Amino acid sequence: MALIQHTNIQVRFDQQAENSASYVFPFIEQTHTINAATTVMEVGCSEGGVLLPFLKRGSQCLGVDLSPERIESSKELLKEYVETGQATMICKNIYDDDFVEKYANSFDIIILKDVIEHVPEQQKFIPHLTRFLRPGGQIFFGFPPWYMPFGGHQQVCASKLASKLPYYHILPRGMYIALLKMMGESQTTIDTLVEIWDTSITIGQFKRYIKEAGLKVVNKQHYLINPIYKYKFGLEPRKQAAFVEHIPYVRNFLTTCVYYTVSL
Repeated sequence: MALIQHTNIQVRFDQQAENSASYVFPFIEQTHTINAATTVMEVGCSEGGVLLPFLKRGSQCLGVDLSPERIESSKELLKEYVETGQATMICKNIYDDDFVEKYANSFDIIILKDVIEHVPEQQKFIPHLTRFLRPGGQIFFGFPPWYMPFGGHQQVCASKLASKLPYYHILPRGMYIALLKMMGESQTTIDTLVEIWDTSITIGQFKRYIKEAGLKVVNKQHYLINPIYKYKFGLEPRKQAAFVEHIPYVRNFLTTCVYYTVSL
């Protein structure tokens, strides 16, 4: 059953902002100073709510997204910061030559919140992000690992069964599609979920891609209960037991969210 944040822009923005202020911002601040001199880019910014705590601290922020509609919404929701020039919100592909030329070596902090699992060719994408870092800069990744109960984002499904049933997204692609059809999901929803199936990322894959890109982990936190499940399922966030991280098979199926900051 689709949740209110899937259709209500203001609710989605408010949840983004609250989650960022309570979890993302404090996590990043553990390893990087955030003040008026800090430059921040969020890739896949959606409505821009994640940037709000950084803007309130005085940081100069750029939000970039491939959706024109979401960028227009972000400009309205962050209007006071856009009008002063503190926030710039643009619809752009960060691979574009003019974007690289303009923003190379420009940011202290790059944020990808619930984005990397949607990106194709992650082994190419992650090294590309480093082109935009200033010396000493850090990249934040927060994402739901593929093998966790709702790693397929099936909570967006219209039917109650399809949206509440865990783990079935890890079925073979054809079986997954057939099951979604049996549960009455629209072709649009199926296409969206299959895209995520195609770009899924596990904790092990992420760690390998980071290493291959020459990046080092600065900070990390695994969650048994994802902080955003407060909005989706009414569950209070809960950090993962430290020992679980060292048992890959168990970790993969029981960790619903990971936060990492990495640097060159």
